[in-house]
Amino acid sequence: MPETPPLVEVEDLTVRFVTRESTVSAVNGVSFSMAPGEVLCMLGESGSGKSVTMRALMRLLPPRRSRIEGRIRIAGQDVLALDEAGLRRLRGGIAAMIFQEPMTAFDPVMRVGDQIAEVVALHRGASHAAGRRRALELFDLVRIPSAQRRLDAYPHELSGGLRQRAMIAMALSCEPSLLLADEPTTALDATVQIQVLILLRKLQRELGMSVIFVTHDLGVAAEIADRVAVMYAGRVVESGTVRQVLRTPLHPYTAGLLASTVHDQPPDQLLSTIPGAPPDLRALPPGCSFAPRCPRTISDCTLRAPEAVQPAPGRLARCIRAQETLLETA
Repeated sequence: MPETPPLVEVEDLTVRFVTRESTVSAVNGVSFSMAPGEVLCMLGESGSGKSVTMRALMRLLPPRRSRIEGRIRIAGQDVLALDEAGLRRLRGGIAAMIFQEPMTAFDPVMRVGDQIAEVVALHRGASHAAGRRRALELFDLVRIPSAQRRLDAYPHELSGGLRQRAMIAMALSCEPSLLLADEPTTALDATVQIQVLILLRKLQRELGMSVIFVTHDLGVAAEIADRVAVMYAGRVVESGTVRQVLRTPLHPYTAGLLASTVHDQPPDQLLSTIPGAPPDLRALPPGCSFAPRCPRTISDCTLRAPEAVQPAPGRLARCIRAQETLLETA
């Protein structure tokens, strides 16, 4: 049988924000691919380049100040070469996004049901009434109670959890092949977070979507991901299956993230922390960007940026001591 082509192909993606005062290197040579139906989780601290990468995939960055280089292909389309009409067809129809804060993503002066109906009308050529019926179906799908009444609510009339579910409904309205979820549970309490995560995983399996899920929560990654990509200073420093990365991390940054979680820690033990702070993206240090914070640094770490090594099929680590770490954990 012929091999199924990747749904998403990203090669050497670089994003710079240019102002009169400085240039910020937000994403620095990110590459990955995704198969149809796969769930990829991007992990990392705030400022590591996760959300910028997501917005670059949809060409949602400000065109005047951002410089995007590299290659992005989604469902066979060269995203960086698309004109405005092509981008409108891509956004919502082929790829959809769940934003971190739905209150700022919804139009505050339009009823939620009308906003979803507008998306359906644009991409499917349906009438407004048909779009409203589709919105009602989706509200039932994402388990919004009193769905008929909530169609006529304004965004501010819904709770945080209901707004997030409404945003998921809007993203799914045209059955996209790719769903981008940018920390969609950050603003929610723990109980609602779990409900939304379970819902997203269930919908992904039922609809066969590929999902890129951005988070800094390792528990979220373990719950929903097939593969994990760990980002630091705009680079993917480690990637692999969720089992590989979370059980045997090969990059010191990944190990530091795992050690700083409360999971499996004795209640009376102080949490470990990663010392220092992420680098200034306006002036990245020579060599490995993590070297100033790394407990395993050697002199070579500060001289040259580490090449990516692949110790196993589908596994990547950007650390000059990755093979040594692999032997120590074997």
